[in-house]
Amino acid sequence: MSFKLKSIPGSIVAPQGFQSSGVFCDIKRLGTGKGSNKGRKLDLGLIVSQKPATAAGLFTTNQVCAAPVKVCIPKVKAGHAQAIVVNSGNANACTGRRGLKDADRMAGLAAGLLGLDAAKVLVASTGRIGVPLPMQNVERGIAAASQSLGHDIPHADQTAEAIMTSDSRPKQAAVEFSLGGKIVRLGGICKGAGMIQPGMSPDGKHPASQPQGLHATMLAFLTTDATVEASVLQAALNEAVALSFNRITVDGDMSTNDTVLVLANGAAGARSVTQADLKSRSSAYRVFSAALQRVCLELALMIVRDGEGVHRVVTVRIHGADSHREADAAARSIGNSALVKTSWHGGDPNWGRIIDALGYSPARVVEEKVDIGYSTPGSKKILWTLRRGQPTKTSFKAQCAAVSPKEFDLHVRLNLGAGSAVLYAADLTEEYVDFNKGDVGDPASLGG
Repeated sequence: MSFKLKSIPGSIVAPQGFQSSGVFCDIKRLGTGKGSNKGRKLDLGLIVSQKPATAAGLFTTNQVCAAPVKVCIPKVKAGHAQAIVVNSGNANACTGRRGLKDADRMAGLAAGLLGLDAAKVLVASTGRIGVPLPMQNVERGIAAASQSLGHDIPHADQTAEAIMTSDSRPKQAAVEFSLGGKIVRLGGICKGAGMIQPGMSPDGKHPASQPQGLHATMLAFLTTDATVEASVLQAALNEAVALSFNRITVDGDMSTNDTVLVLANGAAGARSVTQADLKSRSSAYRVFSAALQRVCLELALMIVRDGEGVHRVVTVRIHGADSHREADAAARSIGNSALVKTSWHGGDPNWGRIIDALGYSPARVVEEKVDIGYSTPGSKKILWTLRRGQPTKTSFKAQCAAVSPKEFDLHVRLNLGAGSAVLYAADLTEEYVDFNKGDVGDPASLGG
C-alpha cells in the first residue's frame, strides 16, 4: 500500500514546534583539514523543539568512536530529548577525557541557555580527528546560536550549512502526510561527502545481523511533529537507516562520528503511534515509517551524489545469494573495489573486475552461475554482459553506452538462493585522490 507523501520546503523547521540556527564561531581554524577550513563559514548549529520530544538515534559501529557519540548513546537510550547542538570543523574524536568533558560542556551550556535539562540535549561533531575543540569559540557559538533561533526556511538553511565539511552543497528534505486525519510533517538535514560507509546501530555495537563496515563523517538530524512512542520511533529509525544511510558507500571508510538523530514532539496533534501500531503494522505506523524512509533515502543519496570527486553513482543490485548477509557482502566487495570504481569513472563496462571482486568476497559464488548486467536507474530492462559465467554477444559499444550516464544500475545474479541486497556506490576519481592526499608542507590541506 502506498501513501501520499508531499515534498515540502523547510527541512528541520518544516514540522511545527521546531527552531534552528547556524552561526560562525571560527572552529575551522588552521589544521582542521582542507575540507573543513573554508574561511568564514558557518560551523555550529542548534536544533530545538519548543516542547519535550521523544528521541531515537543510531551511531557509528567503529570501535574508535568520538566523544559526542559516547555522550549521546545513553541519552538516546532514555528516549527523550529536546535539542541538538552540533559543530563542524572538529570531530572531537581521539581527544580523551578532555573530549568527553567538552562534549558534556556543549550540552550543558546549550541546556542552560535554553532552560533545559542537560540530559535532554544531544551533541554531535564532525571534522578533523585528534584536535581538541577550541572551547572558547564553541561556547561563544552556542550562545550566539541560542539567540538566533527561528522557524523560517533561512534558519534551516543556516543549520544545514553549519554542519558541512567537505560537502559542496547543503542537503535537506521534508515531507508532509496525513496521519489520523491530521497533517504531519517530517524533515531532515544531513552532511557527508568523504569517509562514507556508515554502519550504524542504536548502541554503537555490531548487531549479529549487521555486516561490519570499514571507516568525512555522515551526520543526519531529523524532526517530526508526529506523536511517536520512543521505542516505536527507534524501531522505525532502525528500519529507515537500514534502507538508506547504511546502504551507501563513497570510499568504504566508516567514520568515528557517524550519527543519525530524530526528535518527535507531537505538535501536529495527531494520534499517537504506539507499540500496538508497530506490532500490528497499522496504517498509522506504515505511513509514518514510509515518510521517515523517504526522507532518509533522499538524504542518503544526496551524500553519494555529492561524494568527494564523484562523477558517477552506481546502484549495485545483488540477487540470488545464499543469504541477505552474503548478498550485502558481495555488493560491498564490488562497490568498494578500487579497480571497479575506477572503471566506472572511465566509463569502462569491465565485468571482469566485477566478477573478480565477487570471487574474493565472503559470499559463496559459483562462476558458472553468475549473471552481470546494466540498466538505467530502476529499470527492469537489463543489458546482460555476462550470463552463466560467460560473456554475451552484446556489443562493446552497447556496453559502453550502458555505463556512460551519470547514474546507472549494476545487476548481479548469483543464482544460488533468495538473498538480495542493494548498495548505493560511487566511482573513484583523480579529484578524490587529489583532495585527500594532503600536503605535509601545508597543514591546512591535511584532512581528518
